[in-house]
Amino acid sequence: MDFRSVDAFLFDLDGTLVDTVDDLAASIDRALVVMDKPLVGAVNVRKWIGNGLDRLLKRALSGTADGEPDPGEVAQAHALFDHFYTEHICEASLLYAGAEALLQLLEERRLGTAIVTNKPRVFTDPLIDRIGIRRYINVVVAGGDTERLKPDPEPIFQALAGLGVEAGSAVMIGDSRNDVDAAHNAGMPCVGVSYGYNHGEDIRDSGADLVVDSLSELFDLILGHTKG
Repeated sequence: MDFRSVDAFLFDLDGTLVDTVDDLAASIDRALVVMDKPLVGAVNVRKWIGNGLDRLLKRALSGTADGEPDPGEVAQAHALFDHFYTEHICEASLLYAGAEALLQLLEERRLGTAIVTNKPRVFTDPLIDRIGIRRYINVVVAGGDTERLKPDPEPIFQALAGLGVEAGSAVMIGDSRNDVDAAHNAGMPCVGVSYGYNHGEDIRDSGADLVVDSLSELFDLILGHTKG
């Protein structure tokens, strides 16, 4: 992929820039303890992330990808999770290797940056602040900011509008099929990262235009294909 014509880079958050699974799983398990439900742990949560918080909690309650537990239980789990995750949002979460260096490079080259995530805004903003990358990000579109979540292209269109760029001069970087499909639905390419959360699937099977194994690898590619 040639990055010389790219003016903006849109990033997914969880599983792409930040490894959040341990804090998410811990807060879900705290909620399940209160509800006297079986714990699910980080291994399961890693497979279930990506379709919004409601679906994640339904999976935790049902133990299945498409389960539909009692709405009252979902509401209770939501309230408990919100409480625990607010208190413990960035205890074990870490930037992936190469993330900050990549964001610094984009800032230095005056290229637009956005985060486009299905994570609710109430959690997205504190995480970005606590993890220390707010200064590098021009636009944030979080879950609930648009009517529809990824893989619908609406969040991407909102980010592009905020950046003032067209889809043809932007690229999405993400770890899941949702990111790939959202980017393609918006008419733009997607770089897939192989290390994130993709429901246990290899991102190479999701149709990404390019797959990298680290953000350091992407750094090198962008360094060689953008103007200094």
